[in-house]
Amino acid sequence: MAAVDTAVPSDVDEALAEFQGQLTLIFARARSLWKESAARMHPELQPSGYRLLGFIARAGSANAHQLAESFEMDKSVVSRQVRMLEDLGLLESRPDDTDGRQRVLTATPEASEALGELRADHANRMREALAALTPQEIQSASKVFRLLAEI
Repeated sequence: MAAVDTAVPSDVDEALAEFQGQLTLIFARARSLWKESAARMHPELQPSGYRLLGFIARAGSANAHQLAESFEMDKSVVSRQVRMLEDLGLLESRPDDTDGRQRVLTATPEASEALGELRADHANRMREALAALTPQEIQSASKVFRLLAEI
């Protein structure tokens, strides 16, 4: 088996470097979009609170343990964000019927409506940005992201 010369980058290495650079830009854009979306929902809402609220709304409900696990956040950080979301009138909390130690968190109707409007706006932006791609190209991109999500 021949040794690979690592001093000269291969086409794959160059393509991966370009791909990583583009991912960095996408992550930066996502953080910017979360910040913009949070401000549109409420001027005091932080991007991390917006992300938690979006998760809860998509799931229908959640508890603080699920949020901490899903977002790999400390429970105290989740607790502060949940409290802020409740104070802003975006989140409701009630005792869990099966485990009184847990609280079931749900988005308020107003928050759900605002999130729906933001999602529609984001979907329109995505549709415009990807308009030049075929459905097969979009499916290929989805496959790449799915593979990356598994590492």
